[in-house]
Amino acid sequence: MSEKAMVLFSGGVDSTTCLGLAIEKYGVQNVIPLSVQYGQKHEKEVEAARRILEYYGIEGMELDLTPIFAYSDCSLLSHSEKEIPEASYAEQLRENEGVPVSTYVPFRNGLFLACAASIALSRECSCIYYGAHRDDAAGSAYPDCSESFFESMNRAVYEGSGQQIRIEAPFIKMNKAQIVAEGLRLKVPYEFTWSCYEGKEKPCGVCGTCIDRSEAFKVNGVEDPAYRGES
Repeated sequence: MSEKAMVLFSGGVDSTTCLGLAIEKYGVQNVIPLSVQYGQKHEKEVEAARRILEYYGIEGMELDLTPIFAYSDCSLLSHSEKEIPEASYAEQLRENEGVPVSTYVPFRNGLFLACAASIALSRECSCIYYGAHRDDAAGSAYPDCSESFFESMNRAVYEGSGQQIRIEAPFIKMNKAQIVAEGLRLKVPYEFTWSCYEGKEKPCGVCGTCIDRSEAFKVNGVEDPAYRGES
């Protein structure tokens, strides 16, 4: 029997590259993408995820965990009145004296991975992919993207699943530019991805994730297809 992989899939650059990597390794028929709604302002990423799955001809799963974050005032959530910062993560960390950025959703990746582990067991998957990378972990901007978090969560899921499931974080030691380079090799459909935290008609270009994304494509000497044709 072929191994199967579950991919935490948001429709952004990192998770879409993860999806492409899993498809290359396991074959499209053995990959199960899991998209999670959690009350985020940028619900456009859910639409992006659906378009990407259509591109690959793959059926995904969706999970709604919105009620769990009802008590959080994270600026990324639709019920929060906080503004999403218009600054790079490095600038935000300097202003916040090193505490997680305001777009950090409390233990989001821990919750997502735990839920994915339960579903993955039922779907007979042997691993779960998630797209944590070095840029997001830097300075504890997003502590649930760090290597120590990944290693701890991987041990917990492996033991808690009866040693049946492991977590794969293929980009944990990479920055976003290196992820884009890998995605270009894989011919990932970046033109369908959505990264902006604002969730408006077009990317704002000034939130932390927009800045990070723009720089990653620039380093690779290619135009970001999400902005192609715009002035």
